[in-house]
Amino acid sequence: MTGGSVRGIARYRGTGIALLGLALGCLAVAVAMNGSIYGAVLAAAGASILWALLMIGLAQWIRARSRRRMLTHITDFVEHDIAASFVADELGRLLYLNPAARRQYDVPKADTIEALLQDVFAHPAAILSQLQQKAKVAKTASDDIVTRKGHIRLNVHRMEAGGYLWRIEDIGIGPARAHSGSGLPMLTVGRGNTILFMNDAARNFVGERARALSSVFPNMPLRDGGFNMALSADGPRNCLIHEVEHHGAQREVYFLPMIHEEQVIDAGKAAFDGLPVAVLRLGSDGTILRSNRLARDLLCMDDDDDLKLPQLVTGLGRPIVDWLAAAAAGDGLNNTEFLRVKRADHDVFVQISLNRILDPKGNALIAVLHDATELKSLEAQFVQSQKMQAIGELAGGIAHDFNNLLTAISGHCDLLLLRHENSDPDYADLVQISQNSNRAAALVGQLLAFSRKQTLRPVEIDIRNALADLTHLLNRLVGEKINLVLRHDPAPWTIRADRRQLEQVLMNLVVNARDAMPRGGEIRIEACNKALEEPMERDRAVIPAGEYLTIEVSDDGCGIAADKRKKVFEPFFTTKRPGEGTGLGLSTVYGIVKQSGGYVFIDSEVGRGTTFTLMFPVYFRDETEPETKPETIPAEPPALIHGDAVVLLVEDEAPVRAFASRALRLRGYCVIEAGNGEEALEMLADPNLRVDLFVTDVIMPGKDGPTWVREALKTRPEVRVVFISGYAEDALDSDQGEIPNSTYLPKPFSLTDLTETVQRRLH
Repeated sequence: MTGGSVRGIARYRGTGIALLGLALGCLAVAVAMNGSIYGAVLAAAGASILWALLMIGLAQWIRARSRRRMLTHITDFVEHDIAASFVADELGRLLYLNPAARRQYDVPKADTIEALLQDVFAHPAAILSQLQQKAKVAKTASDDIVTRKGHIRLNVHRMEAGGYLWRIEDIGIGPARAHSGSGLPMLTVGRGNTILFMNDAARNFVGERARALSSVFPNMPLRDGGFNMALSADGPRNCLIHEVEHHGAQREVYFLPMIHEEQVIDAGKAAFDGLPVAVLRLGSDGTILRSNRLARDLLCMDDDDDLKLPQLVTGLGRPIVDWLAAAAAGDGLNNTEFLRVKRADHDVFVQISLNRILDPKGNALIAVLHDATELKSLEAQFVQSQKMQAIGELAGGIAHDFNNLLTAISGHCDLLLLRHENSDPDYADLVQISQNSNRAAALVGQLLAFSRKQTLRPVEIDIRNALADLTHLLNRLVGEKINLVLRHDPAPWTIRADRRQLEQVLMNLVVNARDAMPRGGEIRIEACNKALEEPMERDRAVIPAGEYLTIEVSDDGCGIAADKRKKVFEPFFTTKRPGEGTGLGLSTVYGIVKQSGGYVFIDSEVGRGTTFTLMFPVYFRDETEPETKPETIPAEPPALIHGDAVVLLVEDEAPVRAFASRALRLRGYCVIEAGNGEEALEMLADPNLRVDLFVTDVIMPGKDGPTWVREALKTRPEVRVVFISGYAEDALDSDQGEIPNSTYLPKPFSLTDLTETVQRRLH
């Protein structure tokens, strides 16, 4: 149907309505001329009808004229368009087709758009209706569709004067037709596993045009990268499958048939080399008989290399030759193995699955390889995180037990020192015991820092003052051969951290830098302000945007190798010789910085030095928040009044309980001992028993410290509490907030620490 015929129909309709109105008007005039009153009325009615019909006809004429103008503009626009274009009304009736559309489609037999595209789509009505509804709202719509003839893009535009402009673009014959001349069989599969296209190799393999994927591969679903049984014209054939996903539900299925010969059916070396999955053809002893391009790239080998698979991969846990021999005999063909490629540049892991084929010279194997480097990397990170978590829990538990032992050792040592004068021959030995107990306590503190279970007491820190106070100690640490340089911004930002722990971090880093330069050199500590406009990603950590104080500790020492940089923050890992370090220094740094909300990174190059970068978020104090002040030495407690207080001591560790009770009795307190919370509650059931203070361990078998204390305070609300524990105070924070008049004393504590804390709590 042409545009001229459509315009003629519109013209005839308008003319018919006008003639009908004119006839009625003439009839009314004729009656009126007879002079009858009815004639006058009829004449008036006829005139009104004539006028209305004339207006309707005029409106239709104007609308038809506007549509004709629109069609004229569209005709001029798409007349020479190479894409098929046509105009249809809302009911799908064709109003115009450009020359490209008339050349491509059977126009004489089609008067609607649905009939025109019947040979293009299986069900054009649904597609056309969906696109037209979208264009009705959004004025335009398009969709890319796979058809029997290739890939097309169907566009529709709603016209202001009514109707729709349709345009069909050929966006290429698509991957399916592009591979039609390849020797590698390939199918294009759509929704519902319908086969949209088969290239020549696939059609020759099947022997006919298949409609459904299941008619080619009866065992569904397909195993991508594995072997699937296919129905060929010559009978069932084992095939290697590779699927490629595309937009929508479309995908392409490549398959490589395995035969009894040395080459692939209808495919030469070029087709095998272009297979989109890494494939090796192996002898039963592992000799590589053939490899495609992806396999050679993955294994870092050349096409002409005469190699065996055991020379290229490792890490199976048993001889690879035995694994290949078992596969050639038919054992373990459904299992995949993860192996590491022997490459010097970087670690590469491959997942290999084997399948057996028959060969005139004996059994041969087809190996399908997948790059599993990212998967193994994620697995290694997960295992490492699990290991570090387990070590952290172990370190926390060990620290708790050691704190109990050290409390008993140092406490009884303090009791002995009270009975010995400076001139006593045993006094020096007791001092050595006390000093080494303190050193052991510092080591336990490092374990707690690594496990991030230590108690931090954050305050506002001006890094200028902190570095100035630390300079004297650091200069003594580095010695005369090394020059220590301190630099900072004129007005560095304030951070909030535990001052003692921050000093510990800087001391550990400076000591490591000193040990890396045995012949001397320069250590630089630089503090500067850094504002991040957007989040920064580094070393698998994402630093949020914001303002940070950056502290860099750098040296010109021997540096750290790349394979060791990943392990420097692990506990007990050290590059020093035995006896020169515990391996806890950098793990302590990591724990303290992380617990303070900061980040730590390392940059190092062998022979050129190392730089540790610490990033702490800047602290902005609220106007209403009271200013935190540095810790001050408490005033001397008031003199003790002997026998003026009764203390209930609850501790499950007998050595700690024995020391604490003797220490408190020496200071004049009346001490009642209990081994657990249940025993303490039984004693408190006596209403005649007066108790002024509870001193209790936090973690105990049965009822823990906070639990039994809460029960006891129901009947004795005036009693004050001192909690003691070898764990961090964090485990007590929530409970301590609910228990009034309570304080915390960490283990290990000395005799003086215990007695002063008790007296301060009572007075």
